[in-house]
Amino acid sequence: MTEIDAKTEALVPAWLTLPDIAEMLDIEVTRVRQLVKDGQVIAVRRGENRALHVPAAFIDGTEQKVVKGLTGTLTLLRDDGFSDEEMLEWLFTPDPSLPGTPAQALSENRGTEVKRRAQALAV
Repeated sequence: MTEIDAKTEALVPAWLTLPDIAEMLDIEVTRVRQLVKDGQVIAVRRGENRALHVPAAFIDGTEQKVVKGLTGTLTLLRDDGFSDEEMLEWLFTPDPSLPGTPAQALSENRGTEVKRRAQALAV
């Protein structure tokens, strides 16, 4: 869990609190905290009370789960030495060749291409 700068804050269009995610996924807040601890999602402290927030794009409310391909992509980026803030920046920076952002591509089930790009970063 990290705090983010204004640049990264501006890249992420929407955030969810851990209780919001618990409600969406119909699980306990402690389970959401475990998702964060296990590195399946990234949570950052933000807002007046410095509460933990997760980018809304990481949660598939329809399927009631973490967006497919996100956890694997985060693992690849961590293995490449990315910090949480760098991962957020990479995931939410538009890439004209995708098109859109890597986070958007993941939510549209285009995770294979996102993972290829994440692997290429290590080269």
